Amino acid sequence: MTQSDLQTAFGLQRAGKLKEAAEIYRQILRSAPRNFDALHALGLVRYQSGDLVEAERLLAQALNVNPQAVDARLNHALLLFRLGRVDESLQSFNGAIATKPDFVEALVDRGNALAQLRRYEEALADFNRVAELRPGWAFAWGNLGRLLGTMGRPLEALASFGKALKLEPKNPDLLRFRADALFLMKRNSEAAQAYEIYLALKPDDAQAWNNRGVALIESRRPVEALPCFEKAVGLQPKDAEAWSNRGNVLFELKRFDEAAEAYHRALAIEPDLSFVRGFLVQCRLRSCDWRFLDRDRAEIEAGVRAGKPVLDPLGSLFILRSPEDQLRCARISAADGFASLPPPLWKGERYRHDRIRLAYLSADYRPHPVAFLIAGVFEHHDRKRFETIGISFGPGQDSSIHGRIARGFEHFYDVRNKGDLEVASLLRELEVDVAVDLMGFTEHCRTGILSHRPAPVQVNYLGFPGTMGAPHIDYLLGDRIVIPEADRKFYSEQIVYLPDAYQANDSKREIASRSFTRTELGLPDDGFVFCCFNNNFKITDEFFAVWMRLLAQNQRSVLWLLMDNPSVVRNLRERASASGIAPERLVFAPRTTPAEHLARQQAADLFLDTLPYSAHTTASDALFVGLPLVTCLGTTFAGRVAASLLTAVGLPELITRSLDEYEALATRLARNPTELRSIREKLAANGKTYPLFDTTRMTRNLENAFAAMWERSQRGQPPAGFAVDPAVQPR
Repeated sequence: MTQSDLQTAFGLQRAGKLKEAAEIYRQILRSAPRNFDALHALGLVRYQSGDLVEAERLLAQALNVNPQAVDARLNHALLLFRLGRVDESLQSFNGAIATKPDFVEALVDRGNALAQLRRYEEALADFNRVAELRPGWAFAWGNLGRLLGTMGRPLEALASFGKALKLEPKNPDLLRFRADALFLMKRNSEAAQAYEIYLALKPDDAQAWNNRGVALIESRRPVEALPCFEKAVGLQPKDAEAWSNRGNVLFELKRFDEAAEAYHRALAIEPDLSFVRGFLVQCRLRSCDWRFLDRDRAEIEAGVRAGKPVLDPLGSLFILRSPEDQLRCARISAADGFASLPPPLWKGERYRHDRIRLAYLSADYRPHPVAFLIAGVFEHHDRKRFETIGISFGPGQDSSIHGRIARGFEHFYDVRNKGDLEVASLLRELEVDVAVDLMGFTEHCRTGILSHRPAPVQVNYLGFPGTMGAPHIDYLLGDRIVIPEADRKFYSEQIVYLPDAYQANDSKREIASRSFTRTELGLPDDGFVFCCFNNNFKITDEFFAVWMRLLAQNQRSVLWLLMDNPSVVRNLRERASASGIAPERLVFAPRTTPAEHLARQQAADLFLDTLPYSAHTTASDALFVGLPLVTCLGTTFAGRVAASLLTAVGLPELITRSLDEYEALATRLARNPTELRSIREKLAANGKTYPLFDTTRMTRNLENAFAAMWERSQRGQPPAGFAVDPAVQPR
């Protein structure tokens, strides 16, 4: 066989005629078994034909003939890598690079092998060398960016993708990498825009549509998000995650019937999809559809006790009735979100500041219950002891409450467009002593920020009435009613007991000056008005049954409720009719401004609370305007808040311990106007003298709690529970 035969075989191989080429190579090897070119070429043919084992054997033989052949060395290394023999492949990559140090292709492939072995720093050195050798190669920067992302260095990854896109601005792979990086960093607005640019080039990428939809949801743009999920499920009808996300956006839009259908579709595809079964149950509760509640609760409880992610922690507050089950649920969620915590940004340093640096984190510095509760605290902080920092990652910049809160802090940062690590890095840069998460697991929370441990002391307070089950949260602020001593074991945090109610309240809440008549509110002028302004999902069948009996006993009475969605109105009126109560005796109030809502509540006679999730801000609203509230003491933090507030305003007689007692008290007050008037007078007097609405007192209590936490940290002591002494003696 001659050199011309080799050239013929090479031509056949390039033309894809692999069998013909292979036969010529074999003929050559029969007469010249150590012909390097034939061994190498036949190895590549076998590789192209899918016979990787034979290909590797042939390339190894070729290298025995010519150990210095760098191309053969690289091909052999790639074959070993494809065969899963990654450690061996490194030896071949090393050999190729030793022979030719600037062999870019070998550096790239060795970097990939090192990355697969999680030898990231070595891989990074190779990829940096490639970028140095070929700075005009977009692939080099893109590859480097992907590795940096894997290493948890998202900002550097993003910069690398930026360099790549300057070279190839229309490269769809690079556009997708950049969008994914922004998405993982939770820079949601930018991610949504980046996916939009990518999808203009690749409109058939279902996962990208799904991710864009999630980014839009997190950017509070649910109307724009819905078509993204429609695209995703249209392209991939068997994608359970996309169906679940479609359910999530419909849930946020309060289209609960449609959301339930989407969740059903997701579960039909993937029955164990995390948290979806719980969201399906919540759809029914938010529509006041209780037909399957007993069965649903039993299934959810069983799943939680089996350690399954069937329910999100926020949903656990109004589905689970045991603090132990709620702890299990929170721990499952924390483990799902933080399978392994990132390296801590704070590594034990002792800050030496003149004042304690105190940061509050929230997406709810907007017209939201948490904002209305705590705005006064920010204004009352002792600036001689504390340097206060507001961290805002939510909307509402055009609202008066947002402006008031921003002015209440010494420093205020809008971090909506920063990722979790970026925000955590800011807290570390600011040397924050105590970081307070005001959200917990509530909607649009950013629990990932504090998972980076940016501060020595990290606290769960106010927004989420329960445990976070997360190892990086040190303390939870409560009181002895919401968390009895015997229940401390059901909280992963160390419990700090405040001396009065745990809930902050703002003594400057604005009540509209307008006076509402009962007629314009749709209420009877001379009938008794029971009301419950809790969210509709807090209403349960057992309490609704009590309310129907109260209406039956008081013929001219009505029940005044919030109207969240048409399904609630339909279902509750049907239930009322089935109980023998005329449906029109249920009066539904539309949402209005907070100031007007406070003002109109004064038209009611008695607020009726719910369980297992009691009134929280709605309770303090009612008490603030002088409306008495009857509650039933629950078994969880969320079910005991109204009792805490009533105690702090000096009305423990309105706390009952059973459903029968609750019904009896409400019946008595409805039938005895003198007793009810006496309670109203007591509430009016106590509101001015008891701790509940004393914002200055609450602020001092909080400060003493934070100072004690900080002092323990300064001494190098681990977090431990304690009780705060009252800042001011009761008046």
